[in-house]
Amino acid sequence: MSLKSIIYDQESNNLEILDQLMLPGITKYVKVKGVEDGWKVINKMQVRGAPAIAIVGCLSLAVEMQNDKFESKKQFRQEVEGKLNYLVSSRPTAVNMKAAAEELIDLANQLSKHESVSLEDMKSKFLSTIQQMLEKDIADNKAIGDNGAKEILSRISGDSQARVITHCNTGSLATAGYGTALGVIRSLHAMRRLEHVYCTETRPYNQGARLTAFELIHEKIPATLICDSMVAALMKSRNISAVVVGADRVAANGDTANKIGTYQIAVVAKYHRVPFYVAAPFTSIDAKVSTGEHIVIEERPDREMTHVGEHRIAAKGIQCWNPAFDVTPAALIAGIITERGVYKPDELKNALMNEAL
Repeated sequence: MSLKSIIYDQESNNLEILDQLMLPGITKYVKVKGVEDGWKVINKMQVRGAPAIAIVGCLSLAVEMQNDKFESKKQFRQEVEGKLNYLVSSRPTAVNMKAAAEELIDLANQLSKHESVSLEDMKSKFLSTIQQMLEKDIADNKAIGDNGAKEILSRISGDSQARVITHCNTGSLATAGYGTALGVIRSLHAMRRLEHVYCTETRPYNQGARLTAFELIHEKIPATLICDSMVAALMKSRNISAVVVGADRVAANGDTANKIGTYQIAVVAKYHRVPFYVAAPFTSIDAKVSTGEHIVIEERPDREMTHVGEHRIAAKGIQCWNPAFDVTPAALIAGIITERGVYKPDELKNALMNEAL
């Protein structure tokens, strides 16, 4: 049974998120009562992972709006737009929240124009659309897992088992459920074709050591934790089948922004001829961003590097540079695994054009 990062009950209008800052030591759920709470849990990284950020942001709006009274459809539309744009500002690199906000703002605009749609109908349709987003994310993740497993196995001879490296956390804790890159690993394991997975600690926030390792142990998947600096040595000494990571945003040319440290793993993988895959929902592909150079990279506080909990680990007074993400060039990526299939980076533009049509 996968861990649940999000608990939502539309009937009781209750939303809770698993506080990932407390893991693996403490399992504690935090109540999200509205948009302000949603912004805070995303910004503080109590919930993280691009798909989960989008789902929690939208659900926080749903929880708030269920109790709100509106005088007109115009007021409803204006409040929706303002609150969604505010939620996008919580962590701007993750495109999923931006894409979800644009979809919901467009829906509110369309509904407000139709005279046959009452204010109550508008509100009901809006809330049911958010509920569908939650359900779709889980279904999409399972499709990503199956598509990725088939792709990796297509490169392995006979009935050999796969050895996979992953970075950061991309499992049920980073999504509505199942996971993206960790979903691929989960699918390989379910097919009994996974020999071993190696997860990086993912400094400075240790999402790999705290969260991915926690999920792998929970599901009894054979795994080993390594330091970020051990990837090259591991690839040299072990026969690694593939690297699978997630994405916070994929540019139209295939350049991919993901957790800091991803780029260097891709470089090392290229040298060792290990295929490097990005697993993400199709909504992570941003048609409006032509290349990775245009992706805004969030910078995090120095304290994340200088402290572990309340304990200082760095010399006092040292300057820090703490980008949360880096950009992996498309040339280093073997394929982008989505719920719709696996695309080579140079195939994305056609896929996006078809989507627009």
